[in-house]
Amino acid sequence: MIVTHKYFLKFPKCETETPIVYHLVKDYDLEVNIFRAKVTSEGEGYLVLDLKGKEVKIAEALKYVASFGVSIDTIDKGVIRDDSLCTHCGNCLSHCKPKALHLADPVTRRIAFDEKLCIACGRCIDNCPMKACSSLLE
Repeated sequence: MIVTHKYFLKFPKCETETPIVYHLVKDYDLEVNIFRAKVTSEGEGYLVLDLKGKEVKIAEALKYVASFGVSIDTIDKGVIRDDSLCTHCGNCLSHCKPKALHLADPVTRRIAFDEKLCIACGRCIDNCPMKACSSLLE
């Protein structure tokens, strides 16, 4: 059975040059969809990605990734939203292509966030004037 899981990977400084994602595709027959990637000034690397393939192959691939000292977190969200900061201005709506941020109630104009739809693209972070959205990568 083919499944898709979202992961947050943190690479230590010494492994940002290793072609790990290449091996996930080649050696484990996985589809990799990278939503967000960053290398810090300290040389650490971060990835938010989907791995799609057979469950057993994903498990084997994660063991391979962990062997490099990469920390692996399963995530349902790539963006953290602080509802107490949100003024429900709606600026984020046109920037959220997967509609993870959407109009929950047209009467009150309240914005809702569906973490499962979030692909951690960062557009909401860049466009929220109140900084209600932040990222695990920031």
